[in-house]
Amino acid sequence: MLSALTRERARPARIREWPHAWWLAVATVCFGAFMGQLDASIVTLAYRPLRNEFGTSLAAVQWVSLSYLLVLAALLIPVGRLADAHGRKLVYLYGFVLFSAASAACGLAPSLGALIGFRALQGVGAAMLQANSIALVLASTPRHRVRATLGVQAAAQAIGLALGPTVGGLLVSTLGWRWVFGINVPVGVVAAVAGVYLLPRSRSLNPARTWDRSGVALLAAATPAGLLGVSAASGLGLPGGAPTGLLVLAAACVAGFLLRERRAAAPLVDPTLFGDRTVSAGLVGALCGYLVLFGPLVLVPIVLTDAGSSALHAGLVLTALPAGFALAATLGERMLPSSWSDRRRAGFGAMLGVVVLAALVAAPLTTAWLAPLLAALGGALGLFTPANNALVMRAVPSHVAGTGGGLLNMTRSLGTALGVAAVTLALHLRPGGTHLLDGPRTALLVLAAAAIVALLSAHLLPSAPEQLAV
Repeated sequence: MLSALTRERARPARIREWPHAWWLAVATVCFGAFMGQLDASIVTLAYRPLRNEFGTSLAAVQWVSLSYLLVLAALLIPVGRLADAHGRKLVYLYGFVLFSAASAACGLAPSLGALIGFRALQGVGAAMLQANSIALVLASTPRHRVRATLGVQAAAQAIGLALGPTVGGLLVSTLGWRWVFGINVPVGVVAAVAGVYLLPRSRSLNPARTWDRSGVALLAAATPAGLLGVSAASGLGLPGGAPTGLLVLAAACVAGFLLRERRAAAPLVDPTLFGDRTVSAGLVGALCGYLVLFGPLVLVPIVLTDAGSSALHAGLVLTALPAGFALAATLGERMLPSSWSDRRRAGFGAMLGVVVLAALVAAPLTTAWLAPLLAALGGALGLFTPANNALVMRAVPSHVAGTGGGLLNMTRSLGTALGVAAVTLALHLRPGGTHLLDGPRTALLVLAAAAIVALLSAHLLPSAPEQLAV
């Protein structure tokens, strides 16, 4: 009985031998990608009813999101390493089970403290899903279709992000805030059952005899320290020296982690990955790409509602960004010449993003301008992200694909958090000012700078295509 719970089950022969079975596996992975982003964006709609339910402040309620994000970002690499050792399908399926169970617990939480704790547990389940998603896509997909399927996965994330505010608002206004979490339960159960029959077993394992516990601790400390440091500088209300102290602590933990990985007998992350130019440049590009993608999610609603628009109107305008991302990520193969390499596609997407952000800085921040420009920005990121991710995973050896996917997803999570934090910081430091120096335009300049870094990182990627080792 125990062995049946700790070993990966093979797909039925009829499914395994079907020529298009890989699409079923990709669709299952996309289900997890969709759920993760839907959950990340849907929860913010429950802030006001949570304050009313538990009679507490907005600062306290924000920990419902923060606890999830911190646990997710801190565990992506360790869970990726665990999946490399014990099976990516196995860890992915248990991730769905844990995510669904924690969602049910969140929906039944009797207090805010319990809800925050259950959200942290939900973050563990989400890490088990996201750390494995890219590796499972690579294991399931024919080599010549990898870029396209990574685009489909990115599109699933964007669709979940786009639907979150709408679905959350609908649930809160009809069934109540508890169903914001409860909706995950039936979806997770269906996805877990589908995964048993549709996901392939791991082709190779990389068993770990020992765990680098010091590396895990340093990584787990670096992530929350850095995010809290940026949040403190954005007006979180911590003591005056807290931002500097937290950022110094985060930098020290990162430096200690890198030093530890070079010396550890069984490192959490293979040090050669950081020394690979493709991996390091691609990770920087991924972080900046998601920073640019998520920054407007904070900025646009503030700009439009301050101008007198309704929250629903602002949400509809904002939908243009993930919609453009999903469209380009899905149809990118046809939108650009088939002869273009991934490096050229990533560079073109990043360059287009810089141009669009420059236009946003100069244009009036009204609906007539924001909607098409946000759609164009989403399209640019939808072209950049799949090509960049394909190049990174192409450079990662197959036996550590889970760790590589965890690295890539961790940079995505950090980019998400930094996008929100950077915009909040810009608005906090420059609430007013002249045309180019007010808070919103300062935030757009920060996003443009991140897009330029992504463009520079694309130029460091290899110019010749290589074969994926999966």
